[in-house]
Amino acid sequence: MADPLVFVVVACEVGFWVVLAAGLLARYALRAPRLGAVLLVCTPLVDVVLLVATVLDLRAGGEAKPAHGLAAVYLGVSVAFGHSLLRWADQRFAHRFAGGPPPEEPPRRGPARVRHEWREWGRFALAWAVTCGVVVLLVAVVGEPERTRPLWDQVRGMTVVGLVWLVGWPIYHTLTEKGEG
Repeated sequence: MADPLVFVVVACEVGFWVVLAAGLLARYALRAPRLGAVLLVCTPLVDVVLLVATVLDLRAGGEAKPAHGLAAVYLGVSVAFGHSLLRWADQRFAHRFAGGPPPEEPPRRGPARVRHEWREWGRFALAWAVTCGVVVLLVAVVGEPERTRPLWDQVRGMTVVGLVWLVGWPIYHTLTEKGEG
């Protein structure tokens, strides 16, 4: 039988996209900007639901599993990338439904590309830090570090991803990009 927390993580991911889409549809397609704003402000509530479910699951006496670590990663990524993801989606909806300008594209080369890559990696670093903070919180809530050891496996995996990203994008572009952006 699958871990129920996996279903909560998946439901929160789906819920995030549903609330985001509903907010943007209300804002642009239905021309109800206030309703759209309220729905968009509600997107972080999905994160709160996931955090509460994760804490309650661990407080119930269970041992930490990869799903708990996945929840921590989801929260970190949501905090770090959520605002830029909302802006990305908003630009596309505004262009499609409200005659807004074409969405901004990342710079292709030059110093602007280098800055872009470092900014995106900085968001990842924030996601990593938030994930670590959530893991520390979960370890503290449980109060028994041996029951929460698997949470650190997610942090180790995320660290590897961050190092690959660091070398493959910001450092690579810093060393290879020349000229104006």
